[in-house]
Amino acid sequence: MTTQLKLMPPPPVPDAADPLIALDREGWAVLPGLIDAAACDRLAALYGAPAGFRSHIHMARHGFGRGEYRYFAYPLPPLVEALRGMLYARLTPIANRWHERMGMTARFPADHAEFLARCHDAGQRRPTPLLLQYGAGDYNCLHQDLYGEHVFPLQVAVLLSAPEEDFTGGEFVLTEQRPRMQSRAAVVPLAKGDAVVFAVNARPVRGSRGDYRVTMRHGVSEIRSGRRHTLGVIFHDAA
Repeated sequence: MTTQLKLMPPPPVPDAADPLIALDREGWAVLPGLIDAAACDRLAALYGAPAGFRSHIHMARHGFGRGEYRYFAYPLPPLVEALRGMLYARLTPIANRWHERMGMTARFPADHAEFLARCHDAGQRRPTPLLLQYGAGDYNCLHQDLYGEHVFPLQVAVLLSAPEEDFTGGEFVLTEQRPRMQSRAAVVPLAKGDAVVFAVNARPVRGSRGDYRVTMRHGVSEIRSGRRHTLGVIFHDAA
């Protein structure tokens, strides 16, 4: 399976052209064309091979919305494993900076395997990368993907289907709740193969008296027609 991996190692100084610069401003950023169309199709096709997954969730049964998803089993498919490790390495400096700004003591090692060992030692041993499938009328309620004590503060969703061709509707939505303020919503524009990087739970925001935390949630609006597939890449494992 081939793919176009366009992320590069972190630059030694901030680069205004780096799309991840938007994370500090918005709490989310888009990585355009992270994987090519052929790789998107191959990943989406895996949904029909349940032997590669550890569990199958129907959202309506749990009040999560409508639609379904499957969590991958270990070993992960090679492309998913490669993306998870590459993205973790790129995002770790940002995650550590965010924790410092929010006064949180946890820091994240440069090597993803070392972080997973920390999760596994705490009983978080179930893999969390997943494929989501939505049909007409499906949606995903606003939520956070928290699976245990050890939480990496950023995660990634890759759109595997083409808007206005494979499906209509189904926009990726984020909300942000700042202290003593009303919630702010964002609708993230994505094309097939684009990835959105976003805060799992809280992110730091600079205020007049220093940094403070804001809480974020994410979801998907109702699909009006067609079928939508997404790859979710979460860096901590589940209890």
